[in-house]
Amino acid sequence: MGNRLQPITIDSYQPLRETVCEALRDAIRRGILEPGERLMEVQLAEELGISRTPVREAIRKLEQEGYVIMMPRRGTYVSSVSVHDVKEIFEIRSALESLSTGLAAIRIEPEELDRLRALLAEIEGHIERKDMDKIVATDIEFHGLLYQVSRNDRLVAIISNLKEQLARFRTLSMSYPGRLQETLEEHRAMVEAIAAGDVDAARDAAERHMERAEETLLKAMRKGVGK
Repeated sequence: MGNRLQPITIDSYQPLRETVCEALRDAIRRGILEPGERLMEVQLAEELGISRTPVREAIRKLEQEGYVIMMPRRGTYVSSVSVHDVKEIFEIRSALESLSTGLAAIRIEPEELDRLRALLAEIEGHIERKDMDKIVATDIEFHGLLYQVSRNDRLVAIISNLKEQLARFRTLSMSYPGRLQETLEEHRAMVEAIAAGDVDAARDAAERHMERAEETLLKAMRKGVGK
């Protein structure tokens, strides 16, 4: 597997298994640990500079999140996501994103709207600087705030689970030519509809955003953009 992971820095404020889980999750999202690759506890522990126990615990959590698959008598592998999987997930996510954005148009507070607009400005700045890591992080924060503004905890929990399953493909999708600017404009349309209190327009804007995100991700997967 090679020495591709950075040693873990012990954080007394977070359980070691959570720190390990974040490190492995990030490595999968970035493609450092590739789909179909076998994960060996001993090698991972050596690279991370820790014992096997927190690695084993982290892998179990990643299995629950869909990042890895544990096969009896064969070992643990980074899971792959097929075109069929993406389409199924987006069918559900599109409906939930539409609902949450529509609720936001009703329930958003002025300071939350200001924060959404500030995040749009941040994303635009990161696009100009071509800082993909910050683009992705701010995009996640933008959508996370939209979910919270819906003020429906169950909806937030369901969306978060689906979002996690596609998180490792976010950079792949956004790396597709022209997608960053499209995403920014789609976000603007959502925020404008929310600001106007127009529930139907907000839901339509969210659905268009999801449709375009799915289309771009499938194109990127087929062409292998970012690999």
